[in-house]
Amino acid sequence: MGVKVKGVSQAKQKLDALLGEVQGRKVGRAIKSALFIIGADAATMTPIDTSYLVNSQYQELLVNGTRVTGRVGYSANYAVYVHEASGKLKGRPRANGSGNHWDPSGEPKFLEKAFKDNADKVSAIIRKELSL
Repeated sequence: MGVKVKGVSQAKQKLDALLGEVQGRKVGRAIKSALFIIGADAATMTPIDTSYLVNSQYQELLVNGTRVTGRVGYSANYAVYVHEASGKLKGRPRANGSGNHWDPSGEPKFLEKAFKDNADKVSAIIRKELSL
């Protein structure tokens, strides 16, 4: 007693197209949205003296097989030293009298703080972008 089912091949094609869209456009868009939010928040916490550091920020989307990752970073040579600074001089005047250390809103570990502060937003954005 066999039953004929129509439209199986069409359903399979539509499912494959949907999976291709999720893997292709939706994942990339979700990661780029998350990078934009983290990068913007990190920029507000980046110490600004000559603006070179904040202007050297980059965001990149990396695809390696089925793994899609995003990266926010700074191309300035000294970025890692500023990021890893202890911040113990925050708000104190400089020795040469040209302002205070870490002013006006600079924070040590600005990239880590931006990620931690926005973890809920990033999760919500990824959930929203990947919804069907």
